[in-house]
Amino acid sequence: VRMVQVFYGSGQPWDDHGNIENGHRGKAKSSDRAVAGLLRDLKARGLLDDTLVLWGGEFGRTPVSEGSNGRDHNHHGFSVWLAGGGVRGGLTYGATDEFGFAAVENKMHVHDLHATMLHLMGIDHERLTYRYSGRDFRLTDVHGRIVKEIIA
Repeated sequence: VRMVQVFYGSGQPWDDHGNIENGHRGKAKSSDRAVAGLLRDLKARGLLDDTLVLWGGEFGRTPVSEGSNGRDHNHHGFSVWLAGGGVRGGLTYGATDEFGFAAVENKMHVHDLHATMLHLMGIDHERLTYRYSGRDFRLTDVHGRIVKEIIA
């Protein structure tokens, strides 16, 4: 199997504009245990080095509430984590400003993340194309660089 995508919950359970404190606490508690179990199991079976695990979404949350107990979408600075599959463990790459609002150091665009993930899976992101409306497109568009600093 080349790739498996797992969703946690139905609908958009992490998109919490109303009560992020209570909403995320329970989801984080149950998903943390499940993900830790997955990583332990992959390692015990000798599969973690050959399996790339990514945990994240397409955006983060603003660092402060905006008129309610929830938080708005924030694509300017957010975190994902990777494990196994050729990634250097124990590394933090990039940083946000002092408020946690925007990336200011070692910014990584989603195209860079995709290029790096594809590289770790043995796929050349510059050659991987799909045809749409008679034109070839790349997942990484005309952008995307492999972030070698996070590769083991």
